[in-house]
Amino acid sequence: MRIWALAWLAAMFASAAQAQPDMARLDHDLRPRQIAERTWVIEGAVADFSRANGCNIINTAFIATGDGVVVINTGPSRGYGEQQRRAIERLTREPVRHVFNLNLHPDYFFGNQAWADRPLQALRGSIAGMQAEGAAYADNLYRLCGDWMTGTEPIPAREAIEPMTLRIGAHTLELKRLSGHTDDDLVLIDTTTGVLFAGGLVFAERVPTTPHADPAAWLASLDTLAQWHAAGVVRQVVPSHGPVHTGERGLQQTRDWLRWLTTLMHESAERGLDLSELLRTPVPPRFAGWAAQPAELHRSLTQWYPLAEQRALEQRAR
Repeated sequence: MRIWALAWLAAMFASAAQAQPDMARLDHDLRPRQIAERTWVIEGAVADFSRANGCNIINTAFIATGDGVVVINTGPSRGYGEQQRRAIERLTREPVRHVFNLNLHPDYFFGNQAWADRPLQALRGSIAGMQAEGAAYADNLYRLCGDWMTGTEPIPAREAIEPMTLRIGAHTLELKRLSGHTDDDLVLIDTTTGVLFAGGLVFAERVPTTPHADPAAWLASLDTLAQWHAAGVVRQVVPSHGPVHTGERGLQQTRDWLRWLTTLMHESAERGLDLSELLRTPVPPRFAGWAAQPAELHRSLTQWYPLAEQRALEQRAR
């Protein structure tokens, strides 16, 4: 899977590196938006990585609990992390108690340098992935993002956490371990406000990224999230990529995409189509307007389709 992940990153950087805007202004213009009581989100571009958006395509968030701040994701660079920290300090004087990285992908933890004096926490598998792949991520992000990455070094989370209930200030946070987008997907449910920080398990209005994905596990995790919705635990969803929303819109979009994509590959492999033919397949109209289309589709097909072909060959040989 690491080989596929690096291939995905290389393809992503090759497609995005064509953009060469004026890099004189390195201010991300971060504007926290309050979405619930004592809860803010800093929204990234609903787009693919590019110099034009400073590679800021992730939603980060923070909760001022009354007894300290919880930070969720730290962004794609040292500069982002420093600007994120200043934005938080302008809104609250509470000390930061926890900084959570929801998975191993670089835009979730490359701002950790700005928070080196605070507890940097993630699931154990995510930390191992950050340690193993951080240098490769940095090489590629520097090529893609240029000056936006100035001074950035990959600093993995230091403290491994387990699923638990965290009571801090006026808030109760349920920390859950799921999988599918990566092997270790940390999600947070603030049961006080009903806000779900879904990480990379939910995409909204954007094609899901898949460098470490397991489609079957991902669909199972989406079923779990749907159960939380049905139980009334979740009232608002913060995906790491895409707009904040109520209801199950992002969950349904992500499930719909994964089912369509896996079915397409299975049926195409059964028919004996090769990858070049599959890459010319048009997407259904309901997906056509999503961000990062068709780039993410092509990356996923390049990553996954050889495995679908292999399974089809094995099936025929029986």
